[in-house]
Amino acid sequence: MAQSIAPSNQSTLLPLELVDKCIGSRIHILMKNDKEMSGTLLGFDDFVNMLLEDVTEIENTPEGKRITKLDQILLNGNNITMLVPGGCEIPE
Repeated sequence: MAQSIAPSNQSTLLPLELVDKCIGSRIHILMKNDKEMSGTLLGFDDFVNMLLEDVTEIENTPEGKRITKLDQILLNGNNITMLVPGGCEIPE
């Protein structure tokens, strides 16, 4: 009986390891409540609660986009939908 063997040089990163590699870098975050955040990741915990600095927050409202600049923010990991390492520069 033939067995398939995975290549031994293949490296796999766990999700929290990938987030850990983003510390000190820009990261773009999509939230569950129609908000987006872009900032520098300072740290996170096992629940993916995140501390960001130099944050730009974009909120989609019926009147259009509302942009807010924040020095620091602590995000609750339960409200995060997607993380984009490297961030995205948000036009003003």
